[in-house]
Amino acid sequence: MKRTLSSRLRTPLAIAMVGLTLAACSTSPLGRSQLALFSNDELEQMGQQSFAQYQEKLPEVGGATHDYVQCVADAITAEVPAGAQVDEWEVKVFEDDSANAFALPGGYIGVNSGLLDITKNQDQLAAVIGHEVAHVLANHANERVSTQAATQTGLSILQSAAGLEGATGEQLMGLLGAGAQYGVILPFSRKHESEADKLGLDLMAEAGFNPSASIELWQNMAAQSQGAPPEWLSTHPSNQSRIQGLQDRLDEATPLYEQARANGKRPNCQR
Repeated sequence: MKRTLSSRLRTPLAIAMVGLTLAACSTSPLGRSQLALFSNDELEQMGQQSFAQYQEKLPEVGGATHDYVQCVADAITAEVPAGAQVDEWEVKVFEDDSANAFALPGGYIGVNSGLLDITKNQDQLAAVIGHEVAHVLANHANERVSTQAATQTGLSILQSAAGLEGATGEQLMGLLGAGAQYGVILPFSRKHESEADKLGLDLMAEAGFNPSASIELWQNMAAQSQGAPPEWLSTHPSNQSRIQGLQDRLDEATPLYEQARANGKRPNCQR
């Protein structure tokens, strides 16, 4: 006899997953419902191990280049709300020509040296770092790993963030947003990217960076990504969609920038 959907849902695993899913709903800073199956401690452990793995793959860049990126990151992270569960942020610059950046749960920020060829000034770099920090603040990594876990049999690939070697480690790095193979500003889903654009724009403006520089940044990105796939085939919004979304948000971000400047927030990070 063919089993009905309702009878299949009565299996122990299905019942456990449905119950866990219903109990693990949260809300993003912009009011969107999210699935969050993992605790902050678990996400921080995943972030720490993923960052350590990234450090093993690429040499670090120090000196004036690191100081410049650190300066921008410090100004951005100073605006992170107190309830964001991150007390300190660790910032590293990696020697790699790909234009990548990421921020991970637990307070880890990575910037590849190739990104500095595209971000022409501190404001453009702030747009990138603000965007990546916004992914952390919006709990996007938890949402991604939770969705991945919920669509698989059990939670085997993500058990306590163990077993980060090989393909499993690469998968987890990608889910958290630190997989270098994914290209310019590593992909979450299109809705995550659009959400991080908006939150990141506000964050950079509150730090005293000019939010209009985000438009210039994505014009630079567009010039570097000729032949990119159409938006519906990509995990990212198209460059033009992204630029339009940022332009629409400027009416809200610009007053934040003006208030920050009036309050004496005037970052001066030298390349």
